[in-house]
Amino acid sequence: MSSLLESLLGSMTEDSALSALSGKTGASKDQVSSLLGSALPQLMGSLTQNASTEEGAASLAGALAQHTSTASMAEQIQQADEVDGGKIIGHILGAQQNSVVGDLSSQSGLTAPQVNSILSNIAPALLSGVSAAGAGKKTGAKFDLSDGFDMKDIMGLAGKLLGKKKPTSQNNGTDLLGLLAKLTK
Repeated sequence: MSSLLESLLGSMTEDSALSALSGKTGASKDQVSSLLGSALPQLMGSLTQNASTEEGAASLAGALAQHTSTASMAEQIQQADEVDGGKIIGHILGAQQNSVVGDLSSQSGLTAPQVNSILSNIAPALLSGVSAAGAGKKTGAKFDLSDGFDMKDIMGLAGKLLGKKKPTSQNNGTDLLGLLAKLTK
């Protein structure tokens, strides 16, 4: 598991974050923790795959620029806009959303609406975590965000991606941070 994925999973499964998700969704902390262990690798894999195209890279760059919270994971989850989070999950999973939610529901014993609610509540925090990693706050990868995340950064990301090897759908997102790191060279 990549250090980014481990970091995100660790912070999202801290007791305070699990309590926030449990309180918002009615699922037990154990159910939420189990779901996150299955869902985060899939979400990271989808983010990686989406970022392998020019359009996907630009979309991810724009989303990362909008989600830069440094609040604790529990605070981000508590304050999450579930409607916005649902849109984020829709963009990340695309046409596979219903299938992924159905599979996660079957695996976790949670209802599809509960799975959707949990995913929607973690989505903004997930992007903030990736953004922080890309900015070098938790890893060696760095974007130059000193002047904000602007069109120059987006175009640079998209342009550099065109020559990169396309990630496969089999990865679990472990390539995302490496992809972000390569884009900044």
